[in-house]
Amino acid sequence: MKIVDRGGGTPVVVVPGIQGRWEWMTPAIDALAQRCRVITFSLADEPSCGASFDHTRGFWCYVEQVRQALDAAGLDRAAICGVSYGGLIAAAFAARYPERTASLILVSALPPSWRPDRRVQFYVRAPRLLTPVFMLASLRLYREIAAASGGAVRGAGAGLRHMWRVLTHMFSPRRMARRASLLAGIDFAAVVPRITHPTLVITGEPSLDRVVPVQRTIREYAALAPQARFETLERTGHLGLITRADEFARRVVSFADVAAHGAVFRRRVG
Repeated sequence: MKIVDRGGGTPVVVVPGIQGRWEWMTPAIDALAQRCRVITFSLADEPSCGASFDHTRGFWCYVEQVRQALDAAGLDRAAICGVSYGGLIAAAFAARYPERTASLILVSALPPSWRPDRRVQFYVRAPRLLTPVFMLASLRLYREIAAASGGAVRGAGAGLRHMWRVLTHMFSPRRMARRASLLAGIDFAAVVPRITHPTLVITGEPSLDRVVPVQRTIREYAALAPQARFETLERTGHLGLITRADEFARRVVSFADVAAHGAVFRRRVG
């Protein structure tokens, strides 16, 4: 399996979202590498990953991939950071491998009860055919890019840079549809309460996140993981790790550093 291993200091493993490509997170990985040791990868069923994917094990292949990345990096444990869909992977890993998890960081994560809504079901029916529609619909994310960039002009430049990353590391609609379907039958409401590690949940502003229901994410993780701490990245939504990469990295590394030294965390919302 191909992993990206950069920087030095407290180790943080970053799990990508449902599109599966680590390259989409490049601004965040660059910012983290200046502050800590960051390890990341593309999801196991991405051809560029070089890993094997067992269809009979489905979602749990991604969970095992985190363990494989730790082994490849020579690490006993690390802070596990999951982004969006990757948040569920990270949470499942922390529950299955508590001894290898120093802390858990969930970024714009899907809530534990998430199931494909009507919009997602629409794309899943014919993912390849509907790819142009999906890409056009992604323009709804521009509002948060502009807000994080300080205006429409700067936002246009940031949006074009992100679009370039997307086009040069193209997603597979078929694999994205399959990943969504793999969540069926997994009771994350039973998985999350088994997590006892220091946990940080980072979200964007509810009015700017057009992908994940932020208030539902906060409500469900607050109920299932009472040790969790909650923070909001202002002026951004679902793409906060990209649009505000430096601030994102600062918060992640600050939390991971303290957790690595065994500090006691108090639950905080805000």
